[in-house]
Amino acid sequence: MLTDFAKLETFLTVVREKSFSKASAKLGISQPAVTQQMKFIEDYLDVQIVDRKKNGIKLTKEGQILHGIALKIEKCVANAEKELLKIMNKNVTFVFGASFIIGNYILPRFLNNLKENIHNDVSINVSVSHEAIEDLLDKKIDIALVENYVANDDIIYREWMEDEIVIFSNQKLPAKAKAEDLLSYKWVCRNPESNTRLLFKENLEKANYPDCDTFNVTSEVTSATTIVQTVLHSDKNSTPTVSIVSRNAIESLLKAGALHESRIGNQKMIRKLYIAYRKDRKHDAFIENVVDYLLKMK
Repeated sequence: MLTDFAKLETFLTVVREKSFSKASAKLGISQPAVTQQMKFIEDYLDVQIVDRKKNGIKLTKEGQILHGIALKIEKCVANAEKELLKIMNKNVTFVFGASFIIGNYILPRFLNNLKENIHNDVSINVSVSHEAIEDLLDKKIDIALVENYVANDDIIYREWMEDEIVIFSNQKLPAKAKAEDLLSYKWVCRNPESNTRLLFKENLEKANYPDCDTFNVTSEVTSATTIVQTVLHSDKNSTPTVSIVSRNAIESLLKAGALHESRIGNQKMIRKLYIAYRKDRKHDAFIENVVDYLLKMK
């Protein structure tokens, strides 16, 4: 059993996630498969290693001992993998597909260190999330970094980091906008199909604010860059022109005082960003190395 590290990996993931279902999502296998592998370990050892409870799982005494052994094996495998990567070093370009915000504003922060870490050149294809996922399935890219979960049985998604959406203008705004504030502004809106706009609508509803469809909308735009530039160059002596965008896209402009941010009352509009890769590459040493690096860079 110890030579079959896949089962020990499942065990370690169940312990870390404190849940069979969360372990299933992280490993990209079905929950019955997780249960089956855990049962195999218990049958092999002839002991119970996990107690399943309503609020998660708890290791038995035997499970705690196995956990310590599995961690040692995992460390040895990780060290061996680092040595293997040195031998496997390929003269290839590792290709990322990334949504606009991630590709233009987040990923560039890590690129230089990432190239050194994986010992390969890195390329980024920037598009919308669903196109990045299509490229991933078509094997045009190695990893997709996206802001939307596009369900597909052939893809593993790992939660990466959180991204905050803010209201912004080139004029000073109240830190906590009231409903009447939002109704008084001129709005450059995202297109109706935009996931960012849907997130905005959901948060307005939670705060019992009017729907954004009732706002004074002067234009609808699909590009985050166009939105930022439109708001940035709007008339400062008129009613504030505002919009919503990832804070990552305007961080430097906020620090420079060229733009100002606001939020819906006490709420923060938070969305998850994901690392996605094909399930058939989940044991690929290069993929694992890059994913591990990105997860540490949260």
